[in-house]
Amino acid sequence: MISDPSTKYRPFPPVHLPQRQWPGRVLTEAPIWCSVDLRDGNQALAEPMNIGQKLEMFDALVRCGFKQIEVGFPAASNTEFKFMRQLIESGRIPHDVTIQVLVQAREDLIERTVESLRGARKAIIHLYNSTSPAQRRVVFGLEKSQIIEIARRGTQWIKDRLPKLPGTEVIFQYSPESFSATEVEFSLEICEAVMDVWQPTPQAPLILNLPDTVEVAMPNVYADQIEWFCSHLKHRDCAIISLHTHNDRGTGVAATELGLLAGAQRVEGTLFGNGERTGNLDIVTVAMNLYMHGIAPGLDFSDLNALSKIYERCTGMTVPPRQPYAGELVFTAFSGSHQDAIKKGLSEWADGKGRSHWDVPYLTIDPADLGRQYREVIRVNSQSGKGGVAYLLESEFGISLPKDMQREFGPLANDEVDRLGREVSAEELRQMFWREYVERSVPFELTRFHAEGSEGRFRCTAAVTREGTPFELSGEGNGPIAAFVHALTKTAASAQPLSASFEVAYYCQHALGTGSEASAIAYIQLTLADGRTRWGAGVDTHIELASIKAVLSALNRALLAAR
Repeated sequence: MISDPSTKYRPFPPVHLPQRQWPGRVLTEAPIWCSVDLRDGNQALAEPMNIGQKLEMFDALVRCGFKQIEVGFPAASNTEFKFMRQLIESGRIPHDVTIQVLVQAREDLIERTVESLRGARKAIIHLYNSTSPAQRRVVFGLEKSQIIEIARRGTQWIKDRLPKLPGTEVIFQYSPESFSATEVEFSLEICEAVMDVWQPTPQAPLILNLPDTVEVAMPNVYADQIEWFCSHLKHRDCAIISLHTHNDRGTGVAATELGLLAGAQRVEGTLFGNGERTGNLDIVTVAMNLYMHGIAPGLDFSDLNALSKIYERCTGMTVPPRQPYAGELVFTAFSGSHQDAIKKGLSEWADGKGRSHWDVPYLTIDPADLGRQYREVIRVNSQSGKGGVAYLLESEFGISLPKDMQREFGPLANDEVDRLGREVSAEELRQMFWREYVERSVPFELTRFHAEGSEGRFRCTAAVTREGTPFELSGEGNGPIAAFVHALTKTAASAQPLSASFEVAYYCQHALGTGSEASAIAYIQLTLADGRTRWGAGVDTHIELASIKAVLSALNRALLAAR
């Protein structure tokens, strides 16, 4: 990089638009969508899609709800031409879907393109030529008037060939390619010249596609260009203004959204933003941005995982893990505070009390609306906290830890994850919990337990081993747990007290699973004589035994910690 970039680069000149209206507008409806995955997106692939892959992608786009699909550049190659013919001749194009084809302003290419459309019910013929000062100077070596003549002549060639497409409703689209780098006055002049040739009407408008072919300015400048164009265009009601943004400055989505505020009615883009250089507009992002504000986008991304797989299979590209809405990690939280907030927000939403609209911290939309599972939302690594740990145990295995137990187990789990140095799965987390609480059998292990009684008077008998030595126990209390605690702490007939003094501070239990094979899990918190507390957990098909095992789990953990 050079120390003074102003010696080599210059700022893009702003548009003089002192009375701009777009900053005060709000989007209230979705635009007309046109997918260019099969042309612009395909053109940008190191290995373009074959016909089979293009067919699979076309069908996926139709399922998403696209009503306009640019299927290719049929004059560019035999593969493109054959694909177009196969779509038409096999009857694969739904009645409500319009196919779009791209062509340069050359007569031979226009002839081939028109030939490819024979038998189509409805088609958009998309003509373009480049208009920016750099293109006029470097590529064509032509003056403005000569560039206008290219566009006029190409338009007339298409118009002259309409009789070759009987039964086909043809919509004409013109793009002043590199619009964003073209003087707005010249863009207007060339588009109006094209309109003079085509003679559109309000009932049969043409499409004027104003592409941000290369991002050369901030998105607000593009919005100014669109509003200026819309406000100065003669016969505005005879044209649909379309956007086609790229992402060279990383603001393709913003440019599109501001361009819609500025008066555009239509958007071209690709799934997940595949395209030349840094890519095209990501239509999924713009559509879901509308959705999260309560605006029906007219596109269905309710199984985004499946759509991502089709995209990756057909294009050879990958969806980045942080891609908005579609990435593997976008509904995932590793931060402990984020996890806790998400867990509480999801619980509030699930309760359905007092909330008519989605308002979960850190989640702008409900992942379930995109076919994502809540188990994907919270994942655990060394940055995670008790909230994430607790959420995974509950959502995956039904293990609902008491709040104070979350505070105890969370740091223990994080220490283990930190030692592993990686993300852990929900099953690995369950195994950590089992090792720490459920599988505690040292120094005490239960071999037999029986309790009987009623009305707050229970007596129990039990057998335990302490590091291999068997003991017979008996005790009394106002319930089975109290009787067992009494049995553990009193002096047996021929032994010293089996443990230090302690009492039960908290107890709860719930079922794990349903049906005859369901187990129960019990949670016990013990308070020791010195004020320390320890949690334990027990699992058994009999809830009473699960509770007794939980007592021994907590006691074993306390005794081992004291060693």
